[in-house]
Amino acid sequence: MEFLVDGKTTFAATGGRAFDAARPAILFVHGAANDHSVWHLPARHFAHHGYSVAAIDLPGHGRSAGEPPASIDDMAAWLGRARDAIGLDRAVLAGHSMGALIALSAAAAEPGRTEKLILLGPSPAMPVHDDLLDAARRNDHKAIDLITYWGLSRDSQIGGHRSPGLWMNGGGQRLLESAEDGVLAAGLAACAGFADGEARARRVEAATLLILGERDMMTPMKGGLALARTIPDARHVVLKGCGHMMLAERPNETLDAMRDFILPDAL
Repeated sequence: MEFLVDGKTTFAATGGRAFDAARPAILFVHGAANDHSVWHLPARHFAHHGYSVAAIDLPGHGRSAGEPPASIDDMAAWLGRARDAIGLDRAVLAGHSMGALIALSAAAAEPGRTEKLILLGPSPAMPVHDDLLDAARRNDHKAIDLITYWGLSRDSQIGGHRSPGLWMNGGGQRLLESAEDGVLAAGLAACAGFADGEARARRVEAATLLILGERDMMTPMKGGLALARTIPDARHVVLKGCGHMMLAERPNETLDAMRDFILPDAL
């Protein structure tokens, strides 16, 4: 679906069913230089199991117009305005990587609007290696190569996609390559400027699930565990042998964890 935020066209995938703000809802927030497509499996599942779904393209990403916000706080504030635009007062928030920082910040800033919170690959701070940030600012393909290398576990570098004939390494590269120049650099700079995740975590009131990759080299598991200890009502799931890109590496296990948390009484 398309709608306006700050006068700019914004896109959100709805999982194949019409969005209805009167139903329970889930907002999915992607990571740096990604888009709604990373949420394809969970978006379709929950859209067909009683939820309205909005897998949002952040400004300047995917099919959404505008400039990428300069900071995580700016993105969290924008997310609040996006919720207003679709008439959604309260929802489950789910975010991956940079999207996890956005979801965490939004839940801390407006606790009454978050039904439940799901953080995939989060960390109290998300520093970015100087070489990666420099390459992204130059729109050098090295930045995409580095993210692909650091983002996937070693086993996933050489295969193992759950859909026969598809390649995680190549698929991740194509997605990053589809972003406009400057979008990746803006997202990485926003992540690098974020440093007070534990303070925000203490303000979260919603029940929270953290999904962590055991072999995550971009946001190491220890950071996620620190957040889990800080959020008042939190639980965590560790995906064995998984890297940072759990939506691609462990799609079924990731969905199972989300489903058990959101729909605990489902068969």
